[in-house]
Amino acid sequence: KSISNVTTMKNTHLGHSLTTVRPPYSILHGINCISNSGIRMAACIAIIGKENSAKYIKCASQRIALQFHYKIHTSIDIIEEKLNVGNKAATDSRELFLGLLYSTEEHKIFGYAPNTKVKFVVVLPSSNASFRDNDVRMMFRKLHLAYSNAVCNPFYLPGDEIISKTFDSSVNEIMEFE
Repeated sequence: KSISNVTTMKNTHLGHSLTTVRPPYSILHGINCISNSGIRMAACIAIIGKENSAKYIKCASQRIALQFHYKIHTSIDIIEEKLNVGNKAATDSRELFLGLLYSTEEHKIFGYAPNTKVKFVVVLPSSNASFRDNDVRMMFRKLHLAYSNAVCNPFYLPGDEIISKTFDSSVNEIMEFE
């Protein structure tokens, strides 16, 4: 999915065209995160198993996927800290959405931990300030539903990596979330 570097806009009131040249998002930010609807919301989505091993990682750019793997694995410690603090309080009323785990200059990393001890991590570009906590929560709810559907498949072996075209398409929809 690519977007043209040249945008032509016609001003109907004045009757002339205005042509602007803008560099693609990938040149500005070093990654390819453009969809048909605009800038992609999520740069990376990961599902981490009970034993802190990656069950699924999908990145918008394979070129810098290793950087995303590092960010996801460093977020596991923060998730564990938040979950251990939550265990001291009432675990029945625990919020699944862990919120912002940490941020870097380029990305903000959010976490979600259902009661199954599986952890969901979403990496969002810091430059995209259009998201709110409710938008991120909705992304996690959709991801949780897609994950539940994938692991309820009778051909899925618990503990294995998630390899499913249906799950991949659901994750792609989540990554291109409005």
